[in-house]
Amino acid sequence: MDLNCDLGETVDGQPTADDAAMFPLITSANVACGFHAGDAATMQVSCERAVQHVVAVGAHVSYADRENFGRTDLEVDDGVLEAQIREQLEALAEAAEAAGTRVRYVKPHGALYNRIARDRDRADVVAAAVSGFDPALPLMGLPGSHVADAAAAAGLRFLREAFVDRNYLADGSLVPRSRPDALLAGGSVALRAVRIVTDGAVTAVDGTLLRLEVDSLCVHGDSPGAVEMARAVRRELDAAGVSVEARA
Repeated sequence: MDLNCDLGETVDGQPTADDAAMFPLITSANVACGFHAGDAATMQVSCERAVQHVVAVGAHVSYADRENFGRTDLEVDDGVLEAQIREQLEALAEAAEAAGTRVRYVKPHGALYNRIARDRDRADVVAAAVSGFDPALPLMGLPGSHVADAAAAAGLRFLREAFVDRNYLADGSLVPRSRPDALLAGGSVALRAVRIVTDGAVTAVDGTLLRLEVDSLCVHGDSPGAVEMARAVRRELDAAGVSVEARA
């Protein structure tokens, strides 16, 4: 099982996560590409840390929305969005090459991630952008969503993701961050991670049992207590005999 985290997400020069502590705990890093957070310098540092800790580099592409950290859904022309995604991929690829590695997969961020889960047309745009840049790059997203179908149609490998620190609605989508029950914290997160991997199940906020088959688990770097949470997840996965390794 892969363990991924959103990193390199500096805002006005200030980090939103303890990247140095998180990199040794994960196997894949979703690196901000400058459109919602981060910049050329943070991309470079993130890629260097990925090499140091043998972590796969993923492009965390977003709407051009630094003001709202990429968490506001925007109506963007298809051609503009495709060009913006390509620009982000090119920027991270340059940093990765300088660090002696390469971009291994693509995971959209925030509002774009949620939009392509439910909007096939927008998902097709994202898949086309990734395929046009490098058809060998996997695309990561919610299992059973429109982006999974779009990736398949574009000939892209799809990496199915689950969130250990976010609550789910009964339809398999994430509880909006605007709600007080959106985030999970504490020891329950690690046990939830093990249950997702070993049982292929997670309980939605209304008690619905959701069945999930996934390739990667996400721990958000900017969640409260993220480092301890990631340590606990690794510890519980190890105790359950789950091998943790990158899937891209």
